Amino acid sequence: MKLAVIVFPGSNCDLDLYEALHTVCGADVEYVSHKATSLAGFDGVMIPGGFSYGDYLRAGAIARFAPVMKEVIRLAKAGAPVFGTCNGFQILTEAGLLPGALKKNDSQRFVCKTVALEVVNNQTRFTHQYTAHERINLPIAHADGSFYADQATLDQLEANGQVVFRYAEENPNGSLNNIAGITNAAGNVLGMMPHPERAVEAILGNTDGLRLFKSLLTPAAAD
Repeated sequence: MKLAVIVFPGSNCDLDLYEALHTVCGADVEYVSHKATSLAGFDGVMIPGGFSYGDYLRAGAIARFAPVMKEVIRLAKAGAPVFGTCNGFQILTEAGLLPGALKKNDSQRFVCKTVALEVVNNQTRFTHQYTAHERINLPIAHADGSFYADQATLDQLEANGQVVFRYAEENPNGSLNNIAGITNAAGNVLGMMPHPERAVEAILGNTDGLRLFKSLLTPAAAD
């Protein structure tokens, strides 16, 4: 599997994603510019956190129109795995690849801490190496991480098993239903506010994010 890490102006977690995949997991991964017009040869896409285009207008709103996003959307619709963390999640919602939106934290403040999560659905291509309802800890770092959707959309997400991660103790941003990460209906696009790429090595004090990448890179019956 060959993976593309998309780099936008203002991305600051692209290196984290690359190293988690390449150095820790031994994956075939390359950086790809936001200006790219082709993702031919890639089997999946990783969209990093940061502040693409300075978060002007709103987080992810300008990145959604970057040339590379046409190819990201094409791959997503073809069933390829697409993952977005933090700003990547925001970009995926702006692009219409995931439902809902990310708004300002209820506190109106940037929040940077490690939070407890529940693995709500471990039957996805991103989570099959976790156990059902397992508690894990991952770092967050965002100002616009409060997930919002109308009630009908929330009901659909819950009924379809599209809620993959939920804040297990403290809700740090006011997300409805304590949602921390969701997939699309097909299950091949995952967006989440926490940063699994920052929790993949013991030297960092936490490896709870490693199994997400191992899941992605390892075939499973759920796929």
